[in-house]
Amino acid sequence: MSPKQRPVFFVSDSTGITAETLGNALLVQFPDFDFERHVLPFTDSVEAARRAVGIIRAAADGSAVKPIVFVTVRAAGVAEEFQDAPGEIIDLLGPHLTHLEEALDTIRTGEATEYHRVGDLARYHERIDAVEYTFAHDDAQSLRHIDRADLIIVAPSRCGKTPTAMYLALQYGLRVANYPLTDDDTPGVMPEAIAPYRDRLFGLTTTAQRLSQVRGERRPGSGYASLARCRTELRDAETLYRDNGIPFINSHAMSVEEMASIILTTMKLRHR
Repeated sequence: MSPKQRPVFFVSDSTGITAETLGNALLVQFPDFDFERHVLPFTDSVEAARRAVGIIRAAADGSAVKPIVFVTVRAAGVAEEFQDAPGEIIDLLGPHLTHLEEALDTIRTGEATEYHRVGDLARYHERIDAVEYTFAHDDAQSLRHIDRADLIIVAPSRCGKTPTAMYLALQYGLRVANYPLTDDDTPGVMPEAIAPYRDRLFGLTTTAQRLSQVRGERRPGSGYASLARCRTELRDAETLYRDNGIPFINSHAMSVEEMASIILTTMKLRHR
């Protein structure tokens, strides 16, 4: 394994979502490295921790590079097992929990929390409802209950509407409809179906080159994917946004998480 290749382990006493999210937020700052990622979830006992250390040690044996290990384990006794693990151990919770213990003048429970569990059943069912709503209202498949939408994403086809809408539904419990701008819409004119909900509209755009590439993967050599058509559709979409005061962002080179954050802030939306 070359110095630019590193095994990375995300060790968690729960699902591993927090470890992956925080760890990847740090790793993304080092784009020249090739990280081989592994998740070791539900490491919530000394025995489980020792098994995880064994897996990490096996990856380190015979390798010239050390593994990087991100740990989100709340129980101090379990977390201590990783002190002797080979590699660079990065405890993502320990220092912060210690700081909070001092600030709150109390000690942590060390027990699994409700953070990634169902917890409040009412909120859980609201989130499921949001996902079902968003799926049903993808690409204007249905406009029947569009008035119930918390947000309506508008954009030409293949600009990233669907993944952004689903992410907002899954992560924030928002009912998100998305409406594709097509040849049936008059350029620069607000589509009748979404005109009454202007305050809930948010637009996406991208570069013509990127749009042509994405469409070309779906329909190679088609007029749908031609650079000229992509330029025209994007120009018409941006004119619509500006003329009608619809906020929009360029999704080119932006992650779904970044787009969601901007949309939430711009539209003043709160998760359910």
